[in-house]
Amino acid sequence: MNSFFKDEKIELFNADCTQKSNFDTEFFDLGITSPPYNVGIEYGLHDDNKEYEKYLEFSKLWLENCYFWAKDGARFCLNIPLDKNKGGQKSVGADLTAIAKSVGWKYHSTIIWNEGNISRRTAWGSWLSASAPYVIAPVELIVVLYKNEWKKKNKGNSDISKEDFMAWTNGLWTFSGESKKRIGHPAPFPRELPKRCIKLFSYIDDTVFDPFCGSGTTLIEAYSNNRKAIGLELDLKYCELARNRILDSKGLF
Repeated sequence: MNSFFKDEKIELFNADCTQKSNFDTEFFDLGITSPPYNVGIEYGLHDDNKEYEKYLEFSKLWLENCYFWAKDGARFCLNIPLDKNKGGQKSVGADLTAIAKSVGWKYHSTIIWNEGNISRRTAWGSWLSASAPYVIAPVELIVVLYKNEWKKKNKGNSDISKEDFMAWTNGLWTFSGESKKRIGHPAPFPRELPKRCIKLFSYIDDTVFDPFCGSGTTLIEAYSNNRKAIGLELDLKYCELARNRILDSKGLF
C-alpha cells in the first residue's frame, strides 16, 4: 500500500478500509470516524444505497479491521446516526454499536451531538388526524468504544484545559454541522468534533486514525493538536481534497 500523501506527522492512503491487509500491526491510539450512513449520498466509488443487511455486513468488516489495527487500550469515537427513516425505520446507532461489540470493541459511553439543525423536521400529515406520525431527533451520536482496557497504562501528556474537560465530559455537545458546499465533500463533519475527541481521549504525540478520511478533517485536527495522523480514503478525488486542505491548513497551498 503506497502513501498518497506523507509528511512528518500525517500519512494518507488511497485505500479501502475493508481490506485487512492494509496494515499488519496495531498502530493507533485513537480512532475517529464518520462512516457512510447508507442514505443514498453520491460519494463516487462507495455505494451508499445498500440493502440494510448488506450495510451491516460492510460495517462489521471495517469495524473488525479497525479493532485489529488498534493498539491495546485504544479508544474509538464513532460518529453515526441515531436512526434513519429512508427506506424504512432502522435503529442504526443501536445496530452499529452491537456490531462493534460483537467484533471485540468494548462500550464506554455515547455522546449526543446536537447539531442545532431543525431544518430536518417535517410535518407528516395533519396533527388532527395523525395516523402515522414520525419522530425525528435532530441529533447524531458519537459512540465511544475502547480495546480491552479503558484506563491508559502508559504515561502521557494531555493538553485539554480544565474548562474544556468539565464542559466536554458532559455528554451533550452542541455545535453546528459543516457546509458541504464550503468543503467540497457530500458529508463533512466540523473540525470541532474531532478536536474535542482528540483532546479528551488522547495524549500529545498519540497516533489518530480515520478509516473514512473524506475531506481530511480528522487529520487536520490531529496535526493541529500535536498528534500523528493516519487516514484511509477510497476515492482518489477526496484524497486530493484532503491533501489540499492539509496543505492549506499549514499555509502551504
